[in-house]
Parts: sequence; C-alpha cells; structure tokens
Amino acid sequence: MNVYQKVFNIKYDGDAIKLPLNPTLLLVFISPTFENPEVLVTKMKSQFPDAVIAGCSTAGEIHDVFVSDHSAVITAIEFNKTTVVSNEVFIDDMTKSHEVAVELANKFEKDRLKHLFVFSDGIKVNGAKIVEGLTSVFDKLSITGGLAGGGYDFESTFVISDTGVGPHKIVAIGLYSDDLKVGFGSKGGWDSFGIERLVTKSTDNILYELDGRPALEVYKSFLGEASKDLPASGLRFPLNLRHKESEEPVVRTILAVSEEDQSLTFAGSIPTNSYVRMMKANIDRLIDGAEDSAKITKQILPENPQLSILISCVGRRLVLKQLVEEEIEAVRNVVGPSSAITGFYSYGEIAPFGEFSPCQLHNQTMTITTLSE
Repeated sequence: MNVYQKVFNIKYDGDAIKLPLNPTLLLVFISPTFENPEVLVTKMKSQFPDAVIAGCSTAGEIHDVFVSDHSAVITAIEFNKTTVVSNEVFIDDMTKSHEVAVELANKFEKDRLKHLFVFSDGIKVNGAKIVEGLTSVFDKLSITGGLAGGGYDFESTFVISDTGVGPHKIVAIGLYSDDLKVGFGSKGGWDSFGIERLVTKSTDNILYELDGRPALEVYKSFLGEASKDLPASGLRFPLNLRHKESEEPVVRTILAVSEEDQSLTFAGSIPTNSYVRMMKANIDRLIDGAEDSAKITKQILPENPQLSILISCVGRRLVLKQLVEEEIEAVRNVVGPSSAITGFYSYGEIAPFGEFSPCQLHNQTMTITTLSE
C-alpha cells in the first residue's frame, strides 16, 4: 500500500495531476468555496480511469496536521492486495434514509468485504437511519465515514463519486481483502450539564417537545443571548442522547430550528421516550477526546498505520478555533510519524465507538479510521 497526497488551494488550474503511483482509490475532500470542483474531479477521472474516486464537501480540510479552507485535498492510495468497489444512491427525501441505505448496502457482494467507507449528503438525510439501514445488511462489518460538511450555515453540501460532484448522494467504498488491517475509534470530550429531560414528542430526527414543553423554547432558555444566532450557535451546545440504560450515550447536533412549530432538527434520530442533557465544551477535554479516539484505533490496529482518515465535527472546529490543529497533532502523536493523515470537518461522523461496539451516527466526535496492508 502506497499513499501520496496533493493539495490545491483556492482553485485548480487544469494542468495534469502528477502522482508517483498508480492509484486504486482517490479520496477527495473539497471546500465548498473551492472554485470549480467539477473540473478537478473530471480531470482526475480522465487521467486515472481505473481508480475509484470518492469524497465530499467539508467544513475544513485536514492534511497532515494542518486544517485549511478553500482547498482540495487529494489522497491517492495504491493498494497491493485490496480490491476497491464503489456504489452510490440518490436521496432527496430525508424520510427515505433507511430504505436508500439498504439499497446501497445490497449493491455490494459480501464475500471478502473487509470494510465499508460511507460519504453522504449532509443536509437531506437522517444519518442515524442511514447507519441503521447499512447495519441491517452488514451487522458484523466495520463501517466508518461521515456526512459532508458545508461551512457553518447548513445550507448545502455535495458528494464526490465516480459519476462526478453533486448533492443528494450517498457513496460507499467497499474494501475487499484478506490482508488489509483496519482500526477505528470515536470519542468526543464534551461535558454534560443541567438536568436530564424526557423527549415527549419527536418524529425521526425532529424534536418537538421536552418534558411536555416546546423543544425550541427549552433549548433557548439554556443558550440565552446565543439563541439569536441559531442554528449556528447550537454547534457549541449539542445534546447528549440516552435511549437505553445499556447503551453508551451518543451526541446530537442541531441542523435547523423552526420558530413556527418550535422544533429542532438534528443530524440523527431523537426517539420519543429517550433522555437528553445539554452539553458544553472544554477545550482541553476536546483535544484529549481526539487523542483517546486514536488510542482506541491503536488497540484494534497496534502497528503504526500507513493511512489515518480523520472525520471531526464542525462543532469541534467552531469551539477550538485557532487551536483546532492541536486535536490533529494529538492524533499524530498516537498514530506515529509515518502515517499519512487526511480527512475533513463534517456534519456527522459514522463509526463504532470501538472494536466491539455497534456502528452509530455521532456528532461532535473525532472519528478515526486507520489502514495498513
């Protein structure tokens, strides 16, 4: 397995893309402000017709220990003993997230399938339902990935695949191998505060009532002055969701608010009769969370990986601000100096918490996938 990375800033000039390897997979993470991403992806496909191309828009591009904006980060991977297969589906109705994910999963042959990467539209989906659909077909397969980012405004995102650049898509990359080694982990580092509240009315990922009161009213009471900047300010105050006593809590981040019906829309499901608590950030704990995520991957894949793919939440970037690269450096200290690092800031992360946990949608985590062949 060989890895080479290339970064284009602001725009692509149309010249040939020079790579010192023959790529099997091209991972591409592009800022929504990058000029003409379609031109870059079309050129890649014409130059490397046998390579699978996959990726998405971002709320920040990760390359080595750096986080940038307005750029396109290409990670070219040449596998020696792994076959790469991609499939995609179209989605423009959030309520169909589960069935569309099942359709996508059923496009893959199961024999020798080692791992599945998923990149999804970040707006017109229920990420939790996507995960449920995928795991209903692949209950024992490791699955990681994320929802595309699009800055802080939650207006639009796009997904990159062999068919080009566009919204309303979910692309999955299947890695088939007997020799590929995969590690993964996901941790947050946020602190819960306040009392736990019962979800008394919700539909999928739309929350209407907490303790019998309008959800937006309750949420605004915690935010105070920050409520005038919703939904963006909600990135700093996610919800800790507990559905069953036996399950580890997950975090949910707001995508949209409705003054009309006083509801909150999240990236994943908020089941009725579940319990939620407000959360706030502690910068040191967020950085420790990123390090803990890397340590979990190290338990699964003890050797230093050849590639580390980082998907961190846009909310973490908003809180960390100029310190954001410190969470990448914390990961680097664990995965070692020889690992290439790529990734992006997202609207949701897809991964198990660890080796023996089920795959879930997360928000506000640092999710890491490591690969060696």
